[in-house]
Amino acid sequence: MALAFGVAATGDPAPGLWGAVIIGLVASLFGGTPTLISEPTGPMTVVFTSVILSLTATAPDKETAMAMAFTVVILAGIFQILFGVFRLGRYVTQMPYTVISGFMSGIGAILVILQLPAFLGQEASGGVIGTLTSLPTLMAGIQPMELALALITVAILWLTPSGIKKFCPPQLLALVLGTLLSITLFQDAGLKTIPAFNAELPTLQMPSYSGGQIRLMFVDAAVLGMLGCIDALLTSVVADSLTRTEHDSNKELVGQGVANIASGLFGGLPGAGATMGTVVNIQAGGRSALSGLIRALILMVVVLAFAPLASTIPLAVL
Repeated sequence: MALAFGVAATGDPAPGLWGAVIIGLVASLFGGTPTLISEPTGPMTVVFTSVILSLTATAPDKETAMAMAFTVVILAGIFQILFGVFRLGRYVTQMPYTVISGFMSGIGAILVILQLPAFLGQEASGGVIGTLTSLPTLMAGIQPMELALALITVAILWLTPSGIKKFCPPQLLALVLGTLLSITLFQDAGLKTIPAFNAELPTLQMPSYSGGQIRLMFVDAAVLGMLGCIDALLTSVVADSLTRTEHDSNKELVGQGVANIASGLFGGLPGAGATMGTVVNIQAGGRSALSGLIRALILMVVVLAFAPLASTIPLAVL
């Protein structure tokens, strides 16, 4: 998921991977839900992608736009800390289920639309509106081999027998088998793969901006911060229902804010509590923050040791 979100938001897997490591580590240390697993999530990635697109349209160059985007992540973290300090956490969980359902359905639709170009074997451009507008062109230029590999990947996800799912997540199975097919049966098809990236530890970057640029980023940061609060606390409620415990919502918001500040400073994606990772953690027996810390450290080792292998994964599979 970290690979996919990194490529979807920035075209580079590294921000997704380091976002997962940094947010997972810091949120586990400072959060208020012991079993919560935090990482880049679908809703946060979708909003962050739109932030990048809007800033790219207004900034003088791409480098400035990306620096501004990661500063939005830092500001969003500051908003989250303020929400926690002013004890606003309990109000987030009072949102109606219908609102949450509509919101999450919209996020899912956006994710599907954004993946259509790669699914059809072509380059993405222009976000959701750009993809929908260019849909006739995308359909006319379908790359059959990439489409076939994408369909095989979806089939593995949907049709994996439950007996196998007990031992291996179908997502991991699809990723591995799809990649193996690409370097054997599809090796001469010229498939597009994940861009190669630097596996070195990220460095601290302190940005500086004019007053006008800060005002431009302020609203985006408020939206991203509020979304992170909703995303994390709703997952905390799910964790409570599974463990029969009660989380500290205000402490969790402070922890999520500190995590996003750290991620933004080191060029990582924004994140929040992830429902899928949290449920898997609880089902595996995790009951304390130690499981989240160990997960983040293992992920960091995997990133540093096996980054070269990631560049063999086709975008159609991802």
